[in-house]
Order: sequence, then C-alpha cells, then structure tokens
Amino acid sequence: MRDTLPTELETSAGDPRKALLQVAEAISLHRDLPALFRDLAQRLPAVAPFDFIGLVLHDPAKQVMKVHVLETVEALGVTNRLDGMEIPMEESASGWVWSHQQPLMIPSLADETRYKPGLGALRSIGVQSLCFCPLTTAMRRLGAIGFGSLRTSAFGDADVEFLNQVAKLVAVAVDNVLHHQALSDERDRLQLLLDVTESIASHRDLTRLLEDLAGRLPQLVPFDFIDAVLHDPATDKMRLWLLVTSEPSTLRPGLETPIEESPGGLVWKTQQPLTVHDVAQEARFPGLMTLFRENGVRAFCVVPLTTAHRRLGAMGFGSLQPRVYEKREIALMQQVAKQVAVALDNALNGETALTYQGQLTRERDRQRLLLEVNNAVVSHLDLDQLFPAVSACLRRVIQHDGSSLLLCNDETGQWRIHVLDFERNESFIEEGRIEESPRSPSCQAITTGQAAVFGENELREMADSSPMAQELLDFGAKSFCSLPLLSHNRTLGALNVCRRGEGGFSPEDVQLLAQVAQQVAIAVENALAFREIAALKDKLANEKVYLEEEIQTAYNFEEIVGDSRALKQVLKQVQTVATTDSTVLILGETGSGKELIARALHSLSDRRERTFVKLNCAAIPTGLLESELFGHEKGAFTGAIATKIGRFELADGGTIFLDEVGEIPLELQVKLLRVLQEQEFERLGSTRTIRVNVRVIAATNRDLGQMVEEHKFRSDLYYRLKVFPITVPPLRERAEDVPLLVRHFVQKFAARMKRRIETVPAEAMKALQAYSWPGNVRELENYIERAVILSSGSELFVSTAELKRAAPVGNGSATTLEDAEREHILKALRETNWVIGGDAGAAARLGMKRTTLQSKMQKLGIARPR
Repeated sequence: MRDTLPTELETSAGDPRKALLQVAEAISLHRDLPALFRDLAQRLPAVAPFDFIGLVLHDPAKQVMKVHVLETVEALGVTNRLDGMEIPMEESASGWVWSHQQPLMIPSLADETRYKPGLGALRSIGVQSLCFCPLTTAMRRLGAIGFGSLRTSAFGDADVEFLNQVAKLVAVAVDNVLHHQALSDERDRLQLLLDVTESIASHRDLTRLLEDLAGRLPQLVPFDFIDAVLHDPATDKMRLWLLVTSEPSTLRPGLETPIEESPGGLVWKTQQPLTVHDVAQEARFPGLMTLFRENGVRAFCVVPLTTAHRRLGAMGFGSLQPRVYEKREIALMQQVAKQVAVALDNALNGETALTYQGQLTRERDRQRLLLEVNNAVVSHLDLDQLFPAVSACLRRVIQHDGSSLLLCNDETGQWRIHVLDFERNESFIEEGRIEESPRSPSCQAITTGQAAVFGENELREMADSSPMAQELLDFGAKSFCSLPLLSHNRTLGALNVCRRGEGGFSPEDVQLLAQVAQQVAIAVENALAFREIAALKDKLANEKVYLEEEIQTAYNFEEIVGDSRALKQVLKQVQTVATTDSTVLILGETGSGKELIARALHSLSDRRERTFVKLNCAAIPTGLLESELFGHEKGAFTGAIATKIGRFELADGGTIFLDEVGEIPLELQVKLLRVLQEQEFERLGSTRTIRVNVRVIAATNRDLGQMVEEHKFRSDLYYRLKVFPITVPPLRERAEDVPLLVRHFVQKFAARMKRRIETVPAEAMKALQAYSWPGNVRELENYIERAVILSSGSELFVSTAELKRAAPVGNGSATTLEDAEREHILKALRETNWVIGGDAGAAARLGMKRTTLQSKMQKLGIARPR
C-alpha cells in the first residue's frame, strides 16, 4: 500500500506520516504564530533537512512580502534577525511563490542572481540552499513558508513535496491566527468605543471630554492634537470651538474661517472625511495651512460631526509628523465623532438633552453588544456553543421573538437551518431542516449580499412559493430581517431575526444586525476551519492506525507467482480494468488469491498513491458491520463513546476492498448500493451526508447468482457489483504453477527458519501436482511450511503417502469434485474431533478461515453426527 508521500521520505530517519500528524497536533495546540513555528522547528527536522523555518506574508496595502517569523532548528548563534523585513514583490522569492502558487527550490544561494535583497539577507545568516512553498487556503493566498539549510542542494523533489503538504496544513492555522488577531483588534476597538461612550456620559464639560479622549484615543489612532470646529449659521463660517494639544499653539478657540477656506468647512459641506498626509504639499486652504505649518502640524484628518438631526461641524485629529492615515483609523475617528456629536449637540441644546442621552445610551448598549458578541466569537470555536451566546447578547439590545441561521453545507450544496433562540421555547422551525425553496425570505439576502427586510404584506406575497414565509406568518411574525454572512467574497449563509410586534426593524437596527452578522460570519468561518483541521487530524490518525495494522498483517504471499495460461488470462483482465474506476467483482474459492488480485488492481490504478482499505465482511459481527463501513457519531448506540470514521470515509480518494461480500446482511445491502451509485452516505446517528470518491472492489467465494435466486442477496446490488467480474482459477486448474509456487514457498520459509533446502524430489513434486488442493494456494503454503519444518537436510521432505491418501480425485473413492471436497473436509473434522476453530482445529488444518469452512460445511450439507 502507498500513500501520497515519496519513497525517499519513507526511508528517512523519521516517519513523514507521523510528522504530518504532529503538524496537525501542533496547529491544534498553538494560536501564536512564533510558538507554532518554534514547535515545527523542533518536530520536522526528523524528516526534512532544514536549519531555518520562516513565515513570509503578503501585505496587500504595500504590495510587499513581509517576514513575520524566523526560527532556527538549534541554537545557531544567529544575531542578524530578519523579523519585520519587507521585500518588494518583484525582488522576493516568496513573492514569486505567492504569485505563481508553486513551490520554489534554490539549490545554491551563491549561484542565484535573482531576488538579491531577500537572498542577500538570508546569506548573511548562513543560509546556503532554500525551499519556499505557498501558504494558501480555500479562501485566499496568504504568503509563503520558507525552509533554509546551511548546506547547498539540501532539498530534493521528495522533500519539496513533503514540505508542500506541511504548508497546506500550516496555511489553515496561519489564516486562523490572522482571523483571531483581527478579532482581537476589533475587540480592542469596540472596548475603546465603549470607553468613549462612558467618557461622554460622565463628562458634562466638553473641554474635559476632549482632554479625556486625547488620553484614550492614541492607543489606536496616534495624534498630537484634537479639535472641534462648528458651523455658525449666523455668520455662515466655521468656528474653532475647542482645541486640546500637548504642545503650545498660536491657534485659539474662537478662530473663524470661511467655509470654502476651511478643511472643516469642506467636511461639513460634503459629509466626507478629509485627510492631508503632508501639510507642506497642501495647496488648498492657504491661510490655515500657514498657521498649521507655524505650529509644526505636518498631517491631519478631519471627520464630520453630525447627529441624526443636523450637521454640527467637524472634528480634527492632527500629527506633528507626516503620516498616512489607514482606512481603519479613519473609520474609528468617524465612530468617535458620531458619539462626540451627540454629546456636543446635548451641550448646545439643553432642552433636547434627555432625548440625546437616550440615543447615547442605545449607542453604548450597541457597542457593548458588539463587544460581547466579539468576546463570544473569540471564546467559542464550536458553533453549537457560539449561537446561544450570540442570541443572548442580541436579545438584550434588539427586541425580537426568534432568530436562526441558514448555513450552506459545502459537501451537499444544501442550505440547513440552525435555530438560535425563540421566545418561550416555542420554536416552529425544525432544527437541521433543509431549506429547499429558492424563494425563501433569506434567499434575497444570500443572492444580493445585502440586508433584506420584509413586512407582513411582503411575507404574504411570498407565502405561495415559500413554505418558510408561510410558517413565519403562522408564527405571527409581522416583520422579518435577513442579513448575509459574508466572508472573503463568498456567502456562508444568513442571520435571520423576526418580530411579532407591529414595529418593524429600523435602519439603525439593520445596521447593528449587519455588524453582528459580520462577526458571526468570522465565527462560522473559524469554526469551519477548525473543523477542517480536526477532520484532517482524525483522518491522519486513523490512516496511521490502519497502516500500522496493515504493516503488522502477515499476507499469504508477497507477489503473484505462476506462469499458467489461466493465471495469465486473469492478469490480462486485471491490466485491462485497473486504470478505470469501474467496480470489480473477484470470484474464486477460498485461498485462491482474491485479495492479491485486489491489491494488484489498486497498484496499477491511478489511485495507487492513496489509501487501500480492506474489510472482511464475514469477520465483523452483523450488528457492528454498518458502523465499521460507514462510521458512527458519539452516542449513536450503547457503547459509542466517541465519533468513529468508517472504512468508506477512510478510503476517500483510494480503493476499498470488501472481502466475503456475500456475507453482508440484506438490510445493509441497501446502504451499500447507495454508496456504489451515489458515492454518499450518513454515519450512524448523524443526518449529515458525507460524499466520498471511492473505488469498490468486492470478492466472494459464494455463488451470488444462486443467492439472488434464493432471495439471500439483492439482485440490484449483485448487478451493480458485477460490472467487471474476474474469476480466479483454483490451483487444481493450473497445476503447472505448482512447481513455481513450491519453490517460492520453500525459499520463503527456509530463509525465515534459517535452513538450507536446495532440492525438491521429482516424485514429491509430481505428487504435489497431482493433489487437488481444495484449500488452494493457502493450503499449499501451509503444507510447504510444514514440510520445511520436517526437513532435516538440503532436500525438502514431502510425505507423498499422505498426499495420495488425501487425494480426492483420481483414486476411485469419489465420483465428483464436490464429493471429494466433502470427504476431505470430513476427514479433517474427524481428525480434530470436530473442532473447527483454533490453531489445532479443522480450519487451520485445511488452510482456510473458520467462517469459510463453516460456509462450505453448510453448502455441502456436513453436520456433526449426534
């Protein structure tokens, strides 16, 4: 059996499969990138030749590749740290990998003329050869992961292929950490806005308010002064009302400037933010720019001061150094200005203070909601735990009677409903139900990517074509709001909220729900990413366990031995069908080599690099066979203490070999037929459909056609399995192969027992060829093993008398092959006192499995005499 790893790595000091499993374990343990890469630097060198491991990410704003982490395998005494180094895309090897999405191997940095800035820095710390692999998830390109060595030509093609697999696992973790960092930044921003709201609520004096803000805001937005400029309707000019600065200034409150000559006037008029990155280069507003230059102001940003009722003016943030304001900084200033505007309007209009105080309280509650939702998103990676937490936060701020999520199942393409919360637990929506109507209320939000709000009349118009709309009306819903869950230009689903009351959802409600939906989308994406990591980790673990079991299994023989015409005809059939994905049914007596033919089919197919999974259907108790084939969820039945991955899921992308397929009970044959036809199934105890890409090879020593006539086997499954039947001839039909098999087994067992057997007597070989071998190759193998044990010299000892006594054909004691087989089995049963199983039982003596012998006894009508 072979998997996706190269041969060179399989013979290395470490186990690449175990290394990949450890990478998955490291990813699940670390959320901090430096810690993760330090861990990888300790785990991976056992299977990959590198001394340095680095993380380089693409910066879309600057169009450069930035070194984020650089770790060494051992204490190499490197003092020249490259963390934080930025390299232009066209001059960066990692930039080439990010652009082309292909690994890049540089055998010798000394001979490499491209990418001089980046490679020069690496040469300065002793790197001689280099390998970069792309860091890319299903959603986006992140950058590259680099592996450096102190030796030239350290990396081969096999190493690059292995490291590229590592990069695929690490990419999901890096994307996850970046999302986590973004969430942390968002949490800090929301906390700051909450502090601003509380500061506004606690300060009646606006000068003290601005002083307080000047102490709080530089944590996220660096600035040296803050001011408020208001429009004076009487003079139609902009008036500097408040100014807070850490440095002495000639600018004084009360300064008036015409609207067209003031940055604040332009912002008040257009209601758009204005940024000036370098005052020295600004030609507009000459009068104010002269004052700014005199006071050392080099850059500033102005945002509108506006409430829901009127435009007040503008709020400015200035810097004594040239700087470029980022979009997130401008957005934060705008949000601060909105809250300051409310407080400012309160101060200017005492009689409306209570109204605006309520608005400020609502804004504070909404900011607190977003902070709580953010905290829930950060602290809950499991969707089942996240949804109730989000719903509890939501209910405290926005009155609603029910909420739900509609999420897309990537495997089936179906939309599934997840209930969040309903008042008094009177949910009318079935948890996990499939939403099949393309005209459901959520469809508009998902299709357009915009919030969709429906009143009772709109729901009635949709009720004829949408069962969900009708159910909302039956529930008494008067208004319904659906918001898309958007992430990286794709729609994950929709957040739905409904009300029974008369009041609909206001634009402010919709805006707040849209912000909540953004955070829920991040949470859903994070949960899906962690679920992908967990699934990959489980798959690697199960493959590791299965492969270890395979390695420990003693096969009947290592290769197909024989030169007979019958065997060559079978091998020709194998060559013909191996390269296809068609189902193959291997027929033949027990011990004739059906499993070996199945392995040959897999080895010659395009799936040979993936897993070959086998299952003996007769060896598994009937009650556990379904779980073994399809897996089960935790708690699916008594004793199911953990989730189990079935053999079909384990064989995804590869081949599954179902031996003794005739032993599958009728009630399970229906599910097997579905997998063959649709390539999909559900685990026991689960409603989630799993799709796989598996080639099925089945084998049996029973007459399935006769079983179909006797209604013991489904005819539709029989014909679905019998796409390409291959009949393996019994050993008695290819007697010319017996000498080759005898020599093969003699060499095998003599080497194992450290004996030297050089010849096989001609009379013995003739007797071996004359014997019918009802147990086929397996019986011959066991017989030769016994002969080698009994041989004391260089000549194989074969008891020809024993073969002649046992021979069921040609001695006149039996008239048919069936009679001969019955007599042979009866003889073995008498000699073992009718003990079938165990080392000394009849099955072992005949060289066949216990279940196979029981099947033959039933077929031949053999029963123990009373």
